[in-house]
Amino acid sequence: MGLGSESDSWSDSSSEDSFCSGSCHAEHILQVLNAFRQSATFTDVVLLVEGREFPCHRATLCASSRYFRSMFTGQMRESRQAVVPLKEVSAAAMEHLLDFIYEGRVRLQEESVDRVYRAADLLDVPALSRACVDFLEQRVCPSNCLGLIDFAQLYSIEPLLERCQGVLYQDFEMVSKQEEFLELPLERVLKLLDSEKLQVQEEVLVEVALRWVYHRQNQRAAALKTLLERLQLPLLDPVFFTDRLETDELVRECRECWPLLQEARQYHMYGREVSSERTKPRRRSGWAEMIVVIGGCDRSGISRLSFAEKLDPISKKWLPSATLPGYSKCEFAVCELQNDIYLSGGQLNSSDVWRFMSPLNQWVRVGGLLKGRWRHKMVSLRGKLYAVGGYNGHQRLNSVECFSMFENAWKAVAPLLLAVSSAAVVSCAGKLYVIGGAVSEECNTDKVQCYDPMKDQWTYVLSCPFSQRCINAVSLNGSIYVAGGLLDVIYCYTPLKNTWDKVAYLPMKVESCGVTVCNEKVYVVGGRDEFAAAVDHMWAFDPASCRVTEETPMTRNLSNHGCATITQHLEPK
Repeated sequence: MGLGSESDSWSDSSSEDSFCSGSCHAEHILQVLNAFRQSATFTDVVLLVEGREFPCHRATLCASSRYFRSMFTGQMRESRQAVVPLKEVSAAAMEHLLDFIYEGRVRLQEESVDRVYRAADLLDVPALSRACVDFLEQRVCPSNCLGLIDFAQLYSIEPLLERCQGVLYQDFEMVSKQEEFLELPLERVLKLLDSEKLQVQEEVLVEVALRWVYHRQNQRAAALKTLLERLQLPLLDPVFFTDRLETDELVRECRECWPLLQEARQYHMYGREVSSERTKPRRRSGWAEMIVVIGGCDRSGISRLSFAEKLDPISKKWLPSATLPGYSKCEFAVCELQNDIYLSGGQLNSSDVWRFMSPLNQWVRVGGLLKGRWRHKMVSLRGKLYAVGGYNGHQRLNSVECFSMFENAWKAVAPLLLAVSSAAVVSCAGKLYVIGGAVSEECNTDKVQCYDPMKDQWTYVLSCPFSQRCINAVSLNGSIYVAGGLLDVIYCYTPLKNTWDKVAYLPMKVESCGVTVCNEKVYVVGGRDEFAAAVDHMWAFDPASCRVTEETPMTRNLSNHGCATITQHLEPK
């Protein structure tokens, strides 16, 4: 009875308990199976890889690989074959894969991990694939990141790709010194040089291009021009340009490179008059073109302001700039030369000239005008400044002055054919153009006067299709764009064709507005509306699309202000 009672109690399900041997049992089973595999005990299939036989157990293969599960449980002929050939896997990789399946571990090496991954990817063993990716991610460095990028892209391994690209972009200078980079084809090098993600200065890219060419000089010398024309040579440090690039033996011997060097020299002399894809700062460099607004009159036109602001093109925010000392004039003239801003004249009859030194964020006084004036314009042409026309309180002026930075002095040149004030003045294709303007208090002109500095001579060219004052003009890609004068139209004059065209319409009529070129667009900034009230609007005209867009407004309403574009280093966020 006692035993019976005890037996009855054992049969009671409520008193049952479970037993687990833990991971040791599973590991023991794998060890036994692996021993069976190695001795071909109970194996029921042979994998034939590169002529080498691998006896295996179908059940074990199916437990780890979806590829083998589909093969052996479906209607495929391999499900009935004793020997299954595998063609796209190497024998060495197969050995690693079977070790992983049967042992749960694998010994990876840098020189073979890619082949193991290919096998794991093909045979669909995800745990081994992840192990290979983890192994590679821990070993990404400048010497292997380019090859691993190709590998990651081929198999769409995003985490590995991001890790490799991070090393490439952050340590590109080191990457470029590795054999892996030096053996890249030209197309791949060009793509890297074009990338905006590289965190290096332009001088480093020049060194990179030269190093790649010299690595196989005989075969690659012909590619030197192709490489250099993708780089911002005009924006190189002048000392580096002179001492390193111009003195390089291959560069000196390559006649096709001479125009690129000449463009850079001209940019160093003439500044923004020289314009091409190579003169635009790359975003990665930390430098950008900025619109600078200086002084002007408030909404009512009564108060004259001396502040200056600049527009950060990335944040779209206006930032304070150095204020012009003691300068609260209006109707002065402003222009850019060699990335500095010059300001001259102003009411009443001022002959002051100031220079804003952009690297120092500081204004300094330079040589004054020969004649005080306001309602005039000032432009740069071939490295010199020209102050043109204007008003002296009694009459319109036909005098023109030219400023030499080297002499810090102005001298008179040939006078205008027609004295004007508040005209648009612009340099284009090596000549000056004076467009429209006022000839008296009541009368404007449609005449266009053209100055040839080589001949020191003025001539008339095709008249403009309007007679306005208080207008401004800029040149871009060989064309002249005019806005203001209470027009709601942007006009374009093309000197080469000698034609005038309407190219865009503004949302409102404005005069005494700022007009400047920034990032290949024409910006119309502020001005007075038809009710004589200053506005804070800013519009951008894109010649490529012929579209006008509303841009970030100014911080206050302004008219009769100075407006210019310079290149500056973006302030850290």
